[in-house]
Amino acid sequence: MKIIDAHMHFSKAIPSFAPMAERVGHLYTEEHLQAEFARLNIERAVVMGNGSIRPECHQYPDFLRYCIGLDNKVMEALPDAHILDLLEQNLQRESCVGIKLYPGYNHVYVGDARFFPLYELAAQYDKPVAIHTGSTANGMGFLKYCHPLTVDEAAAQFPKTRFVMCHFGNPWLPDAAAVLEKNANVFADLSGLLEGLFDLDELFEENSGYFSLLRTWLGYAGGYEKVMYGTDWPLVNMEQYIHFMQCLIPEKHHEKVFYQTAKHVYHL
Repeated sequence: MKIIDAHMHFSKAIPSFAPMAERVGHLYTEEHLQAEFARLNIERAVVMGNGSIRPECHQYPDFLRYCIGLDNKVMEALPDAHILDLLEQNLQRESCVGIKLYPGYNHVYVGDARFFPLYELAAQYDKPVAIHTGSTANGMGFLKYCHPLTVDEAAAQFPKTRFVMCHFGNPWLPDAAAVLEKNANVFADLSGLLEGLFDLDELFEENSGYFSLLRTWLGYAGGYEKVMYGTDWPLVNMEQYIHFMQCLIPEKHHEKVFYQTAKHVYHL
């Protein structure tokens, strides 16, 4: 089974990522990534951008693509023409497959007018806008900005732009499913649902209610055609997360979730 990881992180500018990788049995190096991808049949992955928006700061090996990420400093400058020009320069590159937004951390709704030129650029270059939805990784994030229902407003106003709800809006699963089912231009990745190392049998036994709900709402959202595999690496061990998803997703949908949807959404 070929795999595309639609959501990971790989930035040497963030020193905390290296010890995270080591805690889950990985090395935070290009060589290790390439070897693990070959072993696990991972064809390609999408790096969610962190740090600078200058194109020259985003150089990745051929098996990785990236979404250019907008942090607080960029948000404060929008809609500055220079910022928009840098974003367009990224989108013009084959290696850049989309834009990544962090509304909960930036304290701004995705329906804010400052984002509108970005959505138009994304549609122009036929590349999606990935949005962090669901719980934040630290207490500085504001949950009201990253609730999955906020994506509905942007998707309805920009029907020619593809949107990706990262993390399937977890833990607001019914809301994420409703947004996914309603909007033809909205997709979701299943990254970041777990963190660290885990015992799979114990995990499913102790959290059977949660996983039952997750399966229910994934099914409601449209038969898995709009859902894609992602890890949020280095938060998890790659092989463990693959096994977790194989148990969570019905086998008849594996090819779509692990490969086809991401290939279509990100034009990989």
